[in-house]
Amino acid sequence: MTKTIAFLRAINVGGHTVKDRLRRLFEDMGFSGVETFIASGNVIFDANSRSPQALEKRIERHLREALGYEVATFIRSISELAGVARYRPFKNSELAAHGHTLYIAFLSDRPTTPARKKLMTFVTDVDDLHLHGREVYWLRRKRMTESAFSGALLERTLGMPATLRNSTTVGKIVAKYAR
Repeated sequence: MTKTIAFLRAINVGGHTVKDRLRRLFEDMGFSGVETFIASGNVIFDANSRSPQALEKRIERHLREALGYEVATFIRSISELAGVARYRPFKNSELAAHGHTLYIAFLSDRPTTPARKKLMTFVTDVDDLHLHGREVYWLRRKRMTESAFSGALLERTLGMPATLRNSTTVGKIVAKYAR
């Protein structure tokens, strides 16, 4: 069994609230050790699957059937997530500066070369972006309202769904579950 995390995109928005049911929905799929973390869109569980893509599709299908709407799912093992948390595309001084926030966008696949190039056109003094594997690191240097970039723009630019987490949340998950 591999300790696995599912990052769920927009599970509790648009009038939908499944926070209390989410653990049971994962247990219904046969997963063990199911926990939600911080926000209900972060589900940690034990799985035997060797294919993250197959696992994503299985969870998406089950959630769509149970909830009646699409829930994009992004799977990472805890060891993969530890690598994501350790990766530092920006200087520590940038990360520690007042008002700066680092977000990590999880993708189901690596973006194409044209999509990556297009994404880099959104780098500004406020927003800095870095692609690494199936993650996009977004350093926002001012308030969200002062940024022209967003998760929706990220998805449109890359032509694929994504879900964003604050790097602090990612670090807390790794601290709790990585052995």
